[in-house]
Amino acid sequence: MTNNSTASTRPAPPVGGFQEIDDRNVFVRRSGSGGPAVVFLPGAGAVGLDYFGVQESVAQFTTAVTYDRGGTGYSDPVPLPRSAAAVATELRELLRAQHVAAPYVLVPHSLGGLYAHRFAQLYPQEVAGLVWLDALHRDWDDFMPASATLSAVERLAPGREQLAQMRPALREMRAELLAEYPEHVRQALTEAKESEGWTESGIAERTGLADLAAELRAGHDLPDVPVIALTVVGVDPAQKTQETQEMNDGKIRMNAALVDAVTHGEQRVISDTAHHRLCFDRPDAVVRAIRDVVDRIRS
Repeated sequence: MTNNSTASTRPAPPVGGFQEIDDRNVFVRRSGSGGPAVVFLPGAGAVGLDYFGVQESVAQFTTAVTYDRGGTGYSDPVPLPRSAAAVATELRELLRAQHVAAPYVLVPHSLGGLYAHRFAQLYPQEVAGLVWLDALHRDWDDFMPASATLSAVERLAPGREQLAQMRPALREMRAELLAEYPEHVRQALTEAKESEGWTESGIAERTGLADLAAELRAGHDLPDVPVIALTVVGVDPAQKTQETQEMNDGKIRMNAALVDAVTHGEQRVISDTAHHRLCFDRPDAVVRAIRDVVDRIRS
């Protein structure tokens, strides 16, 4: 693993380092020991260190890995969006280069769900379990109202101008969410998340969602491994609409189908936080789900 200060022209991460994959530097942070190793797959606009708090807790009972996909966060740039197969292959190469033994417990959040599913399609024997953190599913459109299909989500996602207008509110939100992180991690993340490069990669990764779902539908279902799906349905009362209720109902039905498709599956509905706040507001629920899957595998 290369040195933090020289590995990349991007901002230097406050912890972790880089692994060279295909002549590019990919950010990775590994902590803890033992197996099965737990691997976090960030959502769009998120980075590995957003999961710093839950990684620290998981590292108390097994190996925990966070990373930034190529083109995002602290990793070197690549053209975005990418195919799910390209992302899955990169992750496998990273884990092998880091000597993290398979099989893994994959913990995808949001967009990470599509990449985790592709990893499981390509390398089913290397997946021991899954913890679904309100993650996207290839059959999303089958459960959502027409106004919230993947194509609609792409069209309605905030662009550069909207994000620029939202910058003060986003800065305030990040200060709150990262308040419990060590100062050097909090400061570095706060500064990097306001950079143009990170903003652009977040926008780019939110495009092509329907194409990713189509790629996954051409492949296999998830392997029959332990799965716990956390379904987040918390909504600010001031923002509650018929559409948000329909979306939440759809997510519950979608994840029920997901866990019903495996022998040991369970859905846990989280009603006291929002999608993007799950790992910050309810780290207890996230860590408990991961521990339960790890314990089931070990037993």
